[in-house]
Amino acid sequence: MPKPLISVIINTYNDAKYLSKCLKSVKNFADEIILIDMHSNDNSVEIAKSHNAKVFQHRYMKCVEPARNFALSKAKGKWILLLDPDEYITKTLKRELQKITNRTDVDFVRIPRKNIVFNKWMRHSGSWPDYLIRFFKKGAVKWNKEIHSQPETKGNGITILDTEKLAIRHNNYPTITSYLNRMLRYTKVQAEELISKQHKLKLSDFILKPTQEFNSRFFASQGYKDGIHGLVFALLQAFSECLIYIRIWEKRGFKEKNLPKESFVSASQQATYEYSHWFAKYFADEKAGNIFKSVFIKFRHLLNRLTKNF
Repeated sequence: MPKPLISVIINTYNDAKYLSKCLKSVKNFADEIILIDMHSNDNSVEIAKSHNAKVFQHRYMKCVEPARNFALSKAKGKWILLLDPDEYITKTLKRELQKITNRTDVDFVRIPRKNIVFNKWMRHSGSWPDYLIRFFKKGAVKWNKEIHSQPETKGNGITILDTEKLAIRHNNYPTITSYLNRMLRYTKVQAEELISKQHKLKLSDFILKPTQEFNSRFFASQGYKDGIHGLVFALLQAFSECLIYIRIWEKRGFKEKNLPKESFVSASQQATYEYSHWFAKYFADEKAGNIFKSVFIKFRHLLNRLTKNF
């Protein structure tokens, strides 16, 4: 039996909802499909087998990264495409990747990803082109254990053009509930990782970090161009950032601690300064909606009053 040229690997845990679409998209592309299931209690495994996937079980992990290396060990192809179960690929991307398999100067490929958040393609908000290393020669890529970590690579990499036709499609957050469920899971893992690194909680973690996350998404990454989707996404991401540090506080027993005026004012003033910087830079130069302008002007005034009166 000839050695497969392309292996597709997918890690699952209760992902039946989108898995069929993912598997259908690699039909007539993959020489083998490897599915690593973390003991799902839905019909993910049955769906995978109906598409002739080779199914292996892996113990449940709080994040997928540690299980990806196990999946790589099961693949026999010279080239590997890694997909999440809520992702799928286009015919145009398949043709492009097949061309790349004939090249001898490429070991891994950065592919753009089209993220669909609350039924909208997010073209800004730090969500596009969202390059990921997802196609590579076996042995050229290895994943770290940390959540959302970038893989280690060997050899020469190339980057595919950031066009919609060449992007992986990602049904990222179909509902607010799906966002909140994932947020609760991810923030717990992120908090545990920081605790293992002996992170010392600071007041600025609760004030400045969420503000910086919001500014990064909504202003620096021009999330306001995504409209109300961009605003809601930035707010949720800011809350998610704050929740990481609240979870650390919880893990350490909800320890009572004084709230020094100087520390609170310093963190709030820094947050206000950074917010004002981005507000002036983008809302003064861009033709942003009047509703957004009025909301954020009032918010900025509220922050200023808060730090003065504390």
